[in-house]
Amino acid sequence: QVQLVESGGGLVQPGGSLRLSCAASGSIVSINVMGWYRQAPGKQRELVATITTGGRTVQADSVKGRFTISRDNAKNTVYLQMNSLKPEDTAVYFCNAEIVVLYKGQINYWGQGTQVTVSS
Repeated sequence: QVQLVESGGGLVQPGGSLRLSCAASGSIVSINVMGWYRQAPGKQRELVATITTGGRTVQADSVKGRFTISRDNAKNTVYLQMNSLKPEDTAVYFCNAEIVVLYKGQINYWGQGTQVTVSS
């Protein structure tokens, strides 16, 4: 009924920039929180950043000052601007959202993930 589609991943050199997008579609009544998580091989999935409908944000300490999360409520889309990328940022980045779905209530959704590789 609802799906999240990520885009914008790719290969960049250390110090480079990348912008990820995640668009939600379906029978959406409202989206409470949208955010990004990442998972590197052999590691647990970790929070990168989240943003509420009102624009309040939470960021991991490792990305503060380098990544910026934003959203377009009218388009049900969340963005992650990643600057000054480091090799340790290499991971699959997953979009996540707490969505109030028509006739079903609040449900947590995950996107399929987009690969970000930072390497020289």
